[in-house]
Amino acid sequence: MEELDTTQPSDQAENTSGSLRSWGRDLLVSLCVSVFIILFLYQPVRVEGTSMLPVLEDQDRLFINKFAFSRLGTLVGENIHRGDVVVFYYPHDVTKSYIKRVIALPGDSLRIEHGRVIVNDIPLTETYVPARFKDERSQTSTVIAQGSYFLMGDHRSISSDSRDFGPVSRDLIYGRAAFVYWPMDQAGVVR
Repeated sequence: MEELDTTQPSDQAENTSGSLRSWGRDLLVSLCVSVFIILFLYQPVRVEGTSMLPVLEDQDRLFINKFAFSRLGTLVGENIHRGDVVVFYYPHDVTKSYIKRVIALPGDSLRIEHGRVIVNDIPLTETYVPARFKDERSQTSTVIAQGSYFLMGDHRSISSDSRDFGPVSRDLIYGRAAFVYWPMDQAGVVR
């Protein structure tokens, strides 16, 4: 027995029109949610340079969490922690952005002895800095000012960081590295 299509041509046109409206509405909602996420929560960025090797390579694409360090994010308990990989405006030219690791927090005492970082008289265990990327630079003891952070690249021998331009003001830090999405073999959470 064959089935017959009993819908009238006008019913089919209404169904098609309703489906198109529904599809368009879903597309518009998806677009609005995507724009909201990119503008207020996560932003795609591209790494330029090798100062964060081996964690981040030149030309890696990643998402940064912009909400984490916004005023609202701070209100819900999101703070900058030692070890975070952050994105900030370069203090001497705010049209440029840098990405580095937080080494010392406001109020911390910091010194560097032949490449060994000592914070509050305790040597840091820096498993993210391979031996081949270490350097022998030293820096006299300093206390990080309130509202500032001492930031360093993981590839210490080539990184231009707080050892060169000083601690970075909190208001210049605008995101935390969250997730590498390209290349696929590098994909994963930034630690």
